[in-house]
Amino acid sequence: MKKRWVIGIDEVGRGPLAGPVTVAAVAAQIFNFSAQGGSASGGQFSIFNKFPMNQFPIFKTIKDSKKLSALQRRKWNKIIRHNFLSSIQSVSPSIIDRKGISHATRLAVSRCLQKLATNYKLQTTNFEILLDGGLHAPPEYMHQQTIIKGDERVPIIAAASIVAKVHRDRYMVRLHKKYPMYGFDRHKGYGTVMHREAIQKHGLSEYHRQSFCQFLA
Repeated sequence: MKKRWVIGIDEVGRGPLAGPVTVAAVAAQIFNFSAQGGSASGGQFSIFNKFPMNQFPIFKTIKDSKKLSALQRRKWNKIIRHNFLSSIQSVSPSIIDRKGISHATRLAVSRCLQKLATNYKLQTTNFEILLDGGLHAPPEYMHQQTIIKGDERVPIIAAASIVAKVHRDRYMVRLHKKYPMYGFDRHKGYGTVMHREAIQKHGLSEYHRQSFCQFLA
């Protein structure tokens, strides 16, 4: 029996025409947990079924960021950041253009876990990692599982989705002050009609993903 860190990971900003892709990790320490197997390839991941909800009652009411209003997300973000460890990493449009969005997302996940371990002096061998959708941690993290619709099914992944969303949205609002003609504060870089029309009128900024906007050239 040992104390472990269960870590939820989610990303936001995979599909926009502008801005970074952002990954957040939220970590909760759990006690009296015995990991059994636990690798992504070795059968059922025990922490997914045995997460001790009674240790973290706030998780009983948390929702995926997409099901919350902006105000609700900001309130939840404060609660999460106050009660749990977290780290956030963003990868720029230039790297997305050079290496592709899949590489950029993997890089953000890797950096997020490294930052979490470094900032809080944690042993990565004690990590139990749950990731949303198609996300994967680097192979050296032995105890990990990717869960389809994890942001809807696993509270700590939902927490990570909120932290990532709030962080990236705030960044895009700041970016709007530099480039108000694109309306980043409204669509956060996604390909809305308003955004596409602004690109056709003003061209691309340095914060646009060239590889995502070729069809608008």
